Amino acid sequence: MPITTIGYEGLRLSEFIEMLSDAGIHTVIDVRELPLSRKKGFSKKALAKELAENNIEYVHMRRLGCPKSIRHDYRDDKDWDRYTVRYMAYLNTQEDAMGELSEFVAYDKKCCLLCFEENAYECHRSLVTQSLKAFWLPNLKINHLRTDQIMTPAEAETMPL
Repeated sequence: MPITTIGYEGLRLSEFIEMLSDAGIHTVIDVRELPLSRKKGFSKKALAKELAENNIEYVHMRRLGCPKSIRHDYRDDKDWDRYTVRYMAYLNTQEDAMGELSEFVAYDKKCCLLCFEENAYECHRSLVTQSLKAFWLPNLKINHLRTDQIMTPAEAETMPL
C-alpha cells in the first residue's frame, strides 16, 4: 500500500493541484498543526475549496502537526537530531491520530500528506511516514513528491526514528 507526501514550498496553487492530479491523489491529509499560510490558496479553507473543485478530499489532522515549542526550538537551533527526538516522542503520544491515518492509507484512498517544506527529509511528514511504516503498516510504500531529486530513498533510510 502506498502513501505520498508533498510540500508546497515554492509552488503556485495550480502547480500543486496539477502534481496531485498527476499522482492520482484522492485525499490530501494536512499535517500542519496550524493550517495557515502566507502563500495564497494554501490556508485551510481556501485549500479545501480548491481541492474539492478538483475532486480531491481535504482532511486536517492537527494532532500530527509539530507542536509550536518544538518548531520554534528547531527554528532557533537548527538541530535536526534534537527536533527528531522531540517530535517522535510527541508522535508516540498520538496513537489515535496515527491509527486514523493508517485507516486512511489502508482503505481504498490514495493519500498524500501535506506540509510546507519541499524536501520531506527536512519536514516532520517524513517522520510521520517512517513511524507509520515502522509501527503500523510494515508494507507501506512511501513516495515523496518533489523530494527524490533532493535525497534518495537509500539516504533517507539512514535517518533516525
